This record gives sequence, structure tokens and C-alpha cells, in this order.
Amino acid sequence: KDRFKALYWDGQGFWLLYKRFENGRLTWPSTEKDVKALTPEQVDWLMKGFSITPKINLSESRDFY
Repeated sequence: KDRFKALYWDGQGFWLLYKRFENGRLTWPSTEKDVKALTPEQVDWLMKGFSITPKINLSESRDFY
């Protein structure tokens, strides 16, 4: 899972995209229910090795004085 291939249609022809990750791996859904549509920004994040799922736990807000 250290390589990514994709076909992209730009309206005039297909682009074949191929990327090999030097450091790390691409996280890919293991079941169909985990599949999500990605925005162009999220695809860019994945190609740069970032996760598209937030890891921040949001807690209740508190007043700070």
C-alpha cells in the first residue's frame, strides 16, 4: 500500500496518475461502507501523506479567565 494509481478524465483525454510514497503508506478503506467521496483538497492531502480523517477530540467548551 505504498503506491497509488488513478485515472482522471479532463474532458479531452485521460491522465494516468501514479505516486509511490517514500515515507509511509496510504490509508485505504477496507470495506465498501468506509468508501468516501474526496474533494480535490483531500486528494492533495493524501498525496502529501496526510490523513483526511480528523484525529482531534473535541471536548465541551469552557470559559477561560
